[in-house]
Amino acid sequence: MQALYQTLNHKYPVWAVSQAGHCLPPDSMEMMEDTDIIELEDVFGLNGQIEHKLAFLKQYVPRNIKLVLIGHSIGCYIILEMMKRDPDLQVLKSLLLFPTIERMALSPQGKLMTPVLCKLRYAMYVPVYFLSFLPESIKASMVRLVLRGLQSLDESSIPASVTLFSVDCVANAMYLGSQEMVQVMDRDNPTIKKNLDKIIFYYGSNDQWCPEQYYEDIKKDFPEGDIRLCERGIRHAFVLNASKEVASMITDWLHADLAIL
Repeated sequence: MQALYQTLNHKYPVWAVSQAGHCLPPDSMEMMEDTDIIELEDVFGLNGQIEHKLAFLKQYVPRNIKLVLIGHSIGCYIILEMMKRDPDLQVLKSLLLFPTIERMALSPQGKLMTPVLCKLRYAMYVPVYFLSFLPESIKASMVRLVLRGLQSLDESSIPASVTLFSVDCVANAMYLGSQEMVQVMDRDNPTIKKNLDKIIFYYGSNDQWCPEQYYEDIKKDFPEGDIRLCERGIRHAFVLNASKEVASMITDWLHADLAIL
């Protein structure tokens, strides 16, 4: 987000909304404090995450503000749902990066992760619980060790990764993942068709969550859409080492749209 704000020359506000329950709140706050959201039956599930983003816009962003929605992975599915549930949102453009918007459990990575997320996730909580007692410096060192093979590792990703040592965050993230495997199956073609002129799709060329075949399929169904295939070798988890590159690319895409504001 910092890289995007900088490449936009600090001219436009950039809001980042995390998945609810996936990061540790300040010590002065509880994990669940928003009274509008906690009324939902399943706050940390997929539906709750969608309503969480809509609630943020409702509470903090005036209705007449033009929006550029940028989603990554399951965030792309959430954006499509937001546009469907609130068609009056003033969406200038929606950028769907490495979009997991269909057949998640049938993707190569989905086939591997579905049993883990749906049946074995509780077994992960015990080791995470014991690791959570380690000093923050050791946690950060462990993250660096795991990510040592990446070139140009973005240091800002280290603190975010350290939250994976929180049982609450891991439990909420894996619970959401289990719902994704079950619920994200059919692509929402009606919503895509209705908003096609506002959407840019960006697929990875070697993405195990949304393989190239998914790109070919959506390209066939929407030949007039702005649907792109990465030619830069950017990985699905681009925030780890290519955030500046992606931010620069996004700025180029938005140049014409922002110029008319």
